[in-house]
Amino acid sequence: MKITKLIKTTFISLITIITFTQTTLAQKNIQSCNRTVSFNKPPERAISNDVNLTEMMLVLGLTDKMVGYTGISGWKTLDKEMRSGVKKLPELSKKYPSKEVLVGADADFFFAGWNYGMKVGGEVTPETLEPFGIKVYELTESCIHIMKKNKVTMEDMYNDILNLGVIFNVEQRAKNLVNKYKKEIASITSQSQKSIPLKVFVYDSGEDKPFTAGLYAMPTALIEAAGGKNVMETFKKSWGTVTWEEVIERNPEVIVIVNYGNVTAKQKRKFMMTNPAFAQIDAVKNDRFVTLEYVEATPGPRNIKAIKKLMKGFWKK
Repeated sequence: MKITKLIKTTFISLITIITFTQTTLAQKNIQSCNRTVSFNKPPERAISNDVNLTEMMLVLGLTDKMVGYTGISGWKTLDKEMRSGVKKLPELSKKYPSKEVLVGADADFFFAGWNYGMKVGGEVTPETLEPFGIKVYELTESCIHIMKKNKVTMEDMYNDILNLGVIFNVEQRAKNLVNKYKKEIASITSQSQKSIPLKVFVYDSGEDKPFTAGLYAMPTALIEAAGGKNVMETFKKSWGTVTWEEVIERNPEVIVIVNYGNVTAKQKRKFMMTNPAFAQIDAVKNDRFVTLEYVEATPGPRNIKAIKKLMKGFWKK
């Protein structure tokens, strides 16, 4: 009797050990900015914020793992190419979602970033969502808002694709995509034979003061890949406001306009072309403007198309 009881106890212990081991092995740890996020299984009720982050989810084929998206129509960033991709999903909030929206949707995962759906000290953060069982993965480019990081490169976007692949158990699909992107960029950029980078300014918005991309914003990486140099690289921020005097002093040869919102790229170009203060800027004198859609200028799959556009705009004969 004692032997039988001992065997049962030993068997139960072994089952417990095996189960614990399997659970431990199944757990995946992902670095998200300055946090380590653990996943025991892929999310089933994910929500993404912003058009570029949502597109990352779509290219990985994760629509069936999503309950919706937020922060697109309110900023007027949705283009024709993206519209068909999200038509099966509800937009839960036109701009940044509230905590109530995310909890009310019974979400278990939120893909967002700092100033891409979350604000430092705001009501929606990884810490405020944790009690509700909502895990958060933060866009790599946006980590500069809460920690020190290296200058932005294409690796930031690749890192997000690969991490999403691990989180949702589609690792090979993610690796294949990243390898494809790298080959495409290598093929595109090999066409440039210029040794001296073109001086480029990114004009996002603003008339009194321009809102632009700095050292840690994705356009800096896109411009460099296409053979240019962001004249505001000394601006040690991601996106932010500078002065027109700084732009004039740096005299960009090309101006990249980000197209979204109520003011069109055409209107932004007209503002620069007709303002006497900008008359001596080389890009204005030579009418050298390149337009990128918002989804192309922010981290995501459309970055490859952006580099192709920039290459054409920088080096066309």
